[in-house]
Amino acid sequence: MSKIACAHCHLEFEKDEMIADKDGAKELFFCCKGCQGVYHLLKDEGLDSFYGKLGVNTLEPPKHLLEDSARFDFEGFHKRYVTTREDGYKEVSLIIEGIHCAACVWLNEKILTRAKGVIEANINFTNNKARIVWDDSKIKLSNIIDRIRSIGYDALPYDSRIQEESANRLRRQNYTKMIVGVFATMNIMWIAVALYAGYFTGIEEAHKDILHLAEFLLASVTLFYSGSIFYKGAYGAAKHGFVTMDTLVATGSTLTYAYSIYASLTHASEAYFDSVTMIITFVLIGKYLETLSKKQAVDTLDKLTSVIPTEVAVVKNENVEFIPCESVAVGDIIEMKAGDVAALDGVVISGEANFDESTLSGEAEPVLKKGGDKITSGSKNLDGIIRYEVSKDFKHSSFSEIVRLLSESLEKKPKIESVANLLSRYFSITILSLSLLTFIGWIYIGGAGFEKSLVIAVSVIIIACPCALALATPIASVIGLYAAAKRGAIFKSSSLLETIAKADMIIFDKTGTLTEGKPKVVNETKYAHYDKSALAALVAASRHPISEAVLAHIAAKPSETAVVKEIRGSGLEAQIDGKKIVGGNLEFLSKCGVKCSFESDKTIFAYAQDGELKAVFELEDRVKDGAKEVIEEIKKAGIKTVMLTGDNKEAAAKVAKKLNIDRYESKMTPQEKLAFVDKAQKEGHIVIMAGDGINDSLALARADIGIAMASGADINLQTSDIVLLKNSLMELKDAIFIGKKTYKTIKQNIGISILYNTVTIPLAMAGFIIPLVAAISMSFSSILVVLNSTKIKGYANG
Repeated sequence: MSKIACAHCHLEFEKDEMIADKDGAKELFFCCKGCQGVYHLLKDEGLDSFYGKLGVNTLEPPKHLLEDSARFDFEGFHKRYVTTREDGYKEVSLIIEGIHCAACVWLNEKILTRAKGVIEANINFTNNKARIVWDDSKIKLSNIIDRIRSIGYDALPYDSRIQEESANRLRRQNYTKMIVGVFATMNIMWIAVALYAGYFTGIEEAHKDILHLAEFLLASVTLFYSGSIFYKGAYGAAKHGFVTMDTLVATGSTLTYAYSIYASLTHASEAYFDSVTMIITFVLIGKYLETLSKKQAVDTLDKLTSVIPTEVAVVKNENVEFIPCESVAVGDIIEMKAGDVAALDGVVISGEANFDESTLSGEAEPVLKKGGDKITSGSKNLDGIIRYEVSKDFKHSSFSEIVRLLSESLEKKPKIESVANLLSRYFSITILSLSLLTFIGWIYIGGAGFEKSLVIAVSVIIIACPCALALATPIASVIGLYAAAKRGAIFKSSSLLETIAKADMIIFDKTGTLTEGKPKVVNETKYAHYDKSALAALVAASRHPISEAVLAHIAAKPSETAVVKEIRGSGLEAQIDGKKIVGGNLEFLSKCGVKCSFESDKTIFAYAQDGELKAVFELEDRVKDGAKEVIEEIKKAGIKTVMLTGDNKEAAAKVAKKLNIDRYESKMTPQEKLAFVDKAQKEGHIVIMAGDGINDSLALARADIGIAMASGADINLQTSDIVLLKNSLMELKDAIFIGKKTYKTIKQNIGISILYNTVTIPLAMAGFIIPLVAAISMSFSSILVVLNSTKIKGYANG
């Protein structure tokens, strides 16, 4: 009975065992329903050009059937892993299993983005993490999972523990393959010693054949087991018309292997089985080091998430129940004992205890928390029992946000990485072309025989190293992000490392950024008697440091809960007991119809009721420790310093002079700060904006790099690009200089790769380098790039 090929995987089976189907008038046969499903899916999606690229090659039939995907629509799953965005769309992070090359990423992204209802699908090849945004009214998550499985891959919900298991599994696989290669190489070298000795002293052909047979067996194991990773990568790339580093290694080692078999059988020349094992082994060593470097990103997340408990003690009707963190709602009461770590943010309602906040802030000194104080997720209770009311659910807690920022920071690639990847792709095609020309040139121009020409051509393929070029950016970026995170600066994207390195202007807010953000009232001038409880109700509605300082100074309880309107960068207004009360800077009160004339070099807060000025408060805020030194170092780096503040001119001038800031502007509204950033960008400046108040949010969002303090307004944490955990200017300086160091390292890495290939490829084409030396040299260039990138770690340990 005749065999026919499956229309999808091209594997041959008996015709009566196949599934018959039709595509128009064309008769089709499939070996399984999986292949049938993939074929029609690719056809419907307009991706059937895939089969033209596949040619006569065969595929592995899809392993994952469309089953058990309904659990992805369960409410419990959505509570834990799915986020509902402000625009109403759903977002989830998944780990795609089975991805091993750029072609896999391409196919998965294509199949997802073509689905109706999928808004966005980005897959990070560094950790196989996919971020998917979809409209739940048009497509369900289970349908998205089915599409991924339908093309032979699988998807799991992203969890740092799953990621750790995946990284460990990959590391073990690479380690085993590397050890097999090392074992074979060590043994084949002993055989090679005997063959080389026989070459000079004489050896019988029968003995030589036995030694070649032993070499053949060792080389075969190394090539087809240890080297399978390169064949798999080359095959995946070839399916989509790509040529990669795996293509070069697979081609070079296979040609050397085939030539060695020919040489052994014909006795025409010397065999190079030892070169085959060494090519595979040395490149595998380089790949293993690359895997270890990637693991650092996983370790950073793992260390962070390991401190958070999975359950918390929730007080309900004076009974304590342990429930999962994901099930805790805003307003629930949590009880914490000594040794417990806070999983959610909240406000203390009873008890007091010292807390260790070093996980987030890096400061080891305990902080006393009592009634009314804020509890930040990730902090540890050291010595007491407290109860606190939850203010944010687990998904939106400070700690969860930091972990999310870190995990997403590798998804957006720097522009320079895109350029490097493009160069790497065309570089591989160029090398294969040069190898072919070298082979032809040595035969027809150099007068060399087939054997020598082939060996030289193989050396050209092997010595070329697009791997080092492809590693140049991602390895440096991962280490740069790790160094910044360890210093307390969380980058939301690795692409920001490049932007911050190019910045030539930095704009500071004053209060809370350059100063402590804890101003104190140093003088109060009364113009008339006023109700302190009404003023307390006004200022208690604001988180601004000036409002908090005035509230602390008057030491009064709010009269009632008032509806207060906050005018960003100006002041507050409200109606209490039928009276209009306002408070803020002098310009704001003037706009409200209050006559006020007052001069001071301090920060001013004026208070009026029904148009009558009641009191003026003068406040002073201490400049942060080390601020002057940080400003000086930033200026030495060629970055212009600017301070924009809503404070009066005298107070602004005092701080600017003390810190030696290049330029300052006072009495700035949020809109004016935004306009200043716009103007600077139009003049060609790359602008960094650092601030912590609501009045800074517009400028932070518009700047090329927005840097927010973790203690600042929530809106700033959303609109900023970098979050400083310790609220210290030292972190800001570190973020800038780590960005500069990383970008410089990336350019060095690209330079190393280009210089290496410029020197070694002509030498190989000239016949001065044998395949063995080429393999060692290629791996060395990749290792050099990795080692050069580790210099950035110095900032993390400094």
